Amino acid sequence: MTGLIFIGGIALLIPIIILSGSFKTIRPIERGLIERFGKYQRFGQSGLVFVIPFVEKLVRVNITEMMVSSEKREIIIADSLNAVVDSNVYFKVKTDEADVKAAIYNVYDYQTQIIALAKTTLRNIIGTMTLKEANSERNKINKALLEQLSKETANWGIEIVRSELKEIQPPAEVQKTMNSVVIAANEKIAAEDFATATETKADGERRAAIKKADGEKTAKIYVAEGEAQAIKLVNEAANQYFTGNAQLLRKLQAVEVSLKNGAKIVLPEGQSLVNVIGSLAGTDGTRS
Repeated sequence: MTGLIFIGGIALLIPIIILSGSFKTIRPIERGLIERFGKYQRFGQSGLVFVIPFVEKLVRVNITEMMVSSEKREIIIADSLNAVVDSNVYFKVKTDEADVKAAIYNVYDYQTQIIALAKTTLRNIIGTMTLKEANSERNKINKALLEQLSKETANWGIEIVRSELKEIQPPAEVQKTMNSVVIAANEKIAAEDFATATETKADGERRAAIKKADGEKTAKIYVAEGEAQAIKLVNEAANQYFTGNAQLLRKLQAVEVSLKNGAKIVLPEGQSLVNVIGSLAGTDGTRS
């Protein structure tokens, strides 16, 4: 009796387990393709979907933006140099049913196929350019790569979002030469800047010296003008003071010279002497 109950419990549990496994969840970043016996049956949106056990299979497809690298590879460019080129391609599976089906049924492993296409396309684009052109026209290369990949994957249900050329690496010898050229150019610029700074400093010192000389010259002119003005004022004062007394001044000067030289002076007597002395003193010798 107990054995029958145990067997009955297992028989009841098996359908429950199978039924619970029939419900699948599809995340918001995914879409689902439900196949029945290997044939596409229906499309699954995000959420809970029912799949018949042992009969149907759910294929999940990621619809978020993804990135693949074209991987480094050597490309012979127009300079006959073997440049190492690498790029990134960003893409995503479109969300509608037809595009999700195309991404799974129209191409085998679309990520691997995109990498192979990127390699081939880069070789065709960069192979016609010189190293200088390839380095200076990266935007042009990215645009051409994007257009070509979009054209090639048009029926894959894929959207090529953007492509980025990561690097174009010349051979080691060329890279060394390029570095030497850059260093020489930087040294030349530094030397020119130093020469310009030295010239600017010298020019500033010259202008400062000129301004200093001009200042000293102006100061001397002001001093000379001041002295000339002082002399002029003295002369004007002297002329004004001695106006009308020139004869008296000459008499005083004559007496001064005679006294210094010990000359003899003949003086009149009496009133005449008084008149002479009065004249020398600036009076007429008369009293009131």
